[in-house]
Amino acid sequence: MSFVAAIVGLALLVLIHEAGHFFAAKGVGMRPRKFYLGFGTPLVKTVRGGVEYGIGALPLGGYVKIPGMHRPVAADLRNSLSPNRAEALDDQLTIFEAAVDTGNEERARELLAELAPELGRERMYQELEGSLAPDAYWRQSTWKRVVVIAAGPAVNVVIALVLFASVFMSGSVVATRKVESVVPNHPAAKAGLRAGDVVTQVDGKAVTPETIAPTINATGGRLFTIVVERDGKRVTLGPLAALRTEGVYRVGFQIAGAAGPGDSLPTSIGESFRVIGTVTTDTVSALGGIATGKDTRNVSSVVGMTRVASSAYRRSTADFLFILGLISLALGLLNLLPVLPLDGGHIVMSLLEKVRGRGFSQLAYMRFSAVGLSLFVFLMYLGLRNDLFNAGG
Repeated sequence: MSFVAAIVGLALLVLIHEAGHFFAAKGVGMRPRKFYLGFGTPLVKTVRGGVEYGIGALPLGGYVKIPGMHRPVAADLRNSLSPNRAEALDDQLTIFEAAVDTGNEERARELLAELAPELGRERMYQELEGSLAPDAYWRQSTWKRVVVIAAGPAVNVVIALVLFASVFMSGSVVATRKVESVVPNHPAAKAGLRAGDVVTQVDGKAVTPETIAPTINATGGRLFTIVVERDGKRVTLGPLAALRTEGVYRVGFQIAGAAGPGDSLPTSIGESFRVIGTVTTDTVSALGGIATGKDTRNVSSVVGMTRVASSAYRRSTADFLFILGLISLALGLLNLLPVLPLDGGHIVMSLLEKVRGRGFSQLAYMRFSAVGLSLFVFLMYLGLRNDLFNAGG
């Protein structure tokens, strides 16, 4: 059940991302042609209002097909055909190409429609049909294109904010002095500490839930004792010495949390923005580390995200929603990377076209996309390596 919940949760996040593009495109006058969850051969599909909705066989994301992402190139249709088919349609293709080259787009649309019986199912035919459409993406003003592309990541960030705030409002976790778990073969376990013990003193000092860890760290590795309440009795454990791990002295146990009151709406929103800011900063830092060959063990794939979401679902609804919020935020942030075919790459290309005063060729888009796809494949390799072979940190 937890695995199914994780898959459904991730699918919903992708669906929300694509819905952002979809409704933004409709809002600025670009009617999307397709709206799919998943890729590959359609398992189910239907057409409503001129838009094809469907579910693809490969559940790896989704897409919205917006017409005319690139300017029409006259020879693309001919080049996509076999030599025999191109020769058989040579007269019609030549007239069509002349109309495109001279900018007579109305005539080009008419000529393309005449080729529909022969080529209507061809992918390049459909691409050119979108490129020649009056609502084609490449025709729109820069602000419209940026709005449509940025809407996907923006919706993911908003959803993350809503999920975080919901968790904060539903209830907080208050630290206690009760031991939840003890790490085997660590100093606390060897000293006899047990789950359920209530820590009252560390190194001769009375402690609160907030001061237990700092007091242990302050021992600096020297011998000390821990006093606990167990079954109504006072028990002294030790002496034991803390081990230095990642710059902090620990003895190997975890304090239990108790349910506390939920935060107010303003406080929850403020805390949510704080989480978003922290995660964004950490993500940028991690990407910088990957670029320099560091932090590659922290990359995760959809396999790892599903595993984490599934584990969170088994713990509690709040943990599950918080993890989904983190994944939604990551989806939004990573899509803003300035490389094609990610959303950030399209935004960069739109802004560059505005600055240079003319559009890039489809070939330029393809070359830029090759860089982005190489990066995507590299990150997927790192993620799968970490998730499948437990190389992650």
